Amino acid sequence: MYENKRTIRFADTDDVKKFVKAASECEFDIDVVYNRIVIDAKSILGVLALGLDKNLTVGYGGNNDKFENVVDELAVA
Repeated sequence: MYENKRTIRFADTDDVKKFVKAASECEFDIDVVYNRIVIDAKSILGVLALGLDKNLTVGYGGNNDKFENVVDELAVA
């Protein structure tokens, strides 16, 4: 379904803001998935509603260096 999938975790709301800002600058769709809940990564309220300190899956179908750098920072090892 997605070209790229990564697992990330937000430590605080600043992480969420940085992630949503980077996602909003991308021209491709980005989803954040937790269990069966799928949220548009460009929606700050939706992403915040998932909560912090959870492993989330990010699925996307394009490439953007700035977005990739933010995902790398948030990636779960």
